[in-house]
Amino acid sequence: MRLATAASFLAATALALDYPHPPADPQPTGWPLTPAERAYVIGKPEYERRPGREINKHLPQFWPSVPSAGFFGGDAWLKLHEAHVRTAQANPGPLDVLLVGDSITIQWGASWEKAFPNRKAVNIGIGGDKTQNVLWRLDHGGVDGLRPKTVVLMIGNNNMFFTPETGVPAAARGIRTCAANLREKFPEARLIVVKILPCHSPKDRFYQDIVATNAELDQLSLEQDPKIRVLDLTKDFLNADGTIRAELYTPDKIHLSPAGYEAYAQRLRPLLAP
Repeated sequence: MRLATAASFLAATALALDYPHPPADPQPTGWPLTPAERAYVIGKPEYERRPGREINKHLPQFWPSVPSAGFFGGDAWLKLHEAHVRTAQANPGPLDVLLVGDSITIQWGASWEKAFPNRKAVNIGIGGDKTQNVLWRLDHGGVDGLRPKTVVLMIGNNNMFFTPETGVPAAARGIRTCAANLREKFPEARLIVVKILPCHSPKDRFYQDIVATNAELDQLSLEQDPKIRVLDLTKDFLNADGTIRAELYTPDKIHLSPAGYEAYAQRLRPLLAP
């Protein structure tokens, strides 16, 4: 996949993309997995598969933009991905919405049914996922055969655990790379890129890096592509003093309550394709 600069993003999304560092996977794309790829994914923790590890170089600036399977120990993460592949295989052809992301996405659950009862949706969120994990899933059968009218991407929260190493700009570039991948796979679909939601408290490094990453994302000018809309929910989820609106979150101050999903749905609804 070609990693576009901000100036060339619109043109590049129509092309095959090159990642900034080649994935070391024995099978960089495709489904089903070869025995070698399966052994590679489940046999090594993710930190042993990071870009540069295969050449003994520390390249954290590339981590968010190079596909990497997640890892919960053994094949636990891969089983979640395989379940999503089966869902995609069971729903070929047109659908209204494809939801892509991490735990905040997969936990839509009943809140989605309540807010959008007449929208056929496929949800491929996996808890704990980072941008690089989404990229791997997109390239290994996670969305094959689907034809969504709208794709909703919310990813990046879990990349904040690693911004002390990768830097904030790299995290934003990872979101852009996910957007480019989705635009390549679904050129006719509308893509909604949802900025990372605030969490924790304003004094936390995590909170501050989310603010900085969202600001960096603005500099990447994703909306130069007329098929992309960037949805910023920050003001909806914060009080005037910058603290999070507790009623919209679960007690962990990261995940959303039913009221939080309702607030999300209100802003999302006008952007969905008819």
